[in-house]
Amino acid sequence: MSNNFEVIEKLTQPNAEQIANLWHYQGEYSFYDMKNDLEDYEEIMSPEKRGDKYFQILNNRGELTAFFCIEANSEISAEIGLGMAPTLVGQGHGSELMEKIENFLKEKTSFESMLLSVATFNQRALKVYNRAGFTIVNERKQNSNGAIFDFYELIKKVGD
Repeated sequence: MSNNFEVIEKLTQPNAEQIANLWHYQGEYSFYDMKNDLEDYEEIMSPEKRGDKYFQILNNRGELTAFFCIEANSEISAEIGLGMAPTLVGQGHGSELMEKIENFLKEKTSFESMLLSVATFNQRALKVYNRAGFTIVNERKQNSNGAIFDFYELIKKVGD
């Protein structure tokens, strides 16, 4: 295990601004730049819209390495959104990040399952989610970044 994902705490405004304005991904992954989806950008930039559902993950030096949000889908199911610092993407840290988020859910919430959505082109993320035990349960079209894209919906029981 590396020391990339040590501390989870509520997302601060300076780190929200860093994610929204400075995190830029390469090639087709620029799809995930916050500025490409106005709704996502406005939510992460606004403390009121973020509420208590956004968390930051810091490394052992206190630097921002990832974030995630948790939104109740039902009493027992949480929808998860997440992002990793562009400097860490594609280096084999995905499984560690997913384990950290799942352990947080297990220890701090009563949710029994996690849901997430991923663009179908993002095979890199799909491999991570598959290794983490997620199962594709649906494919749908979704309006994102000003166009319609294909997304997979995935689910996993917390602790499995």
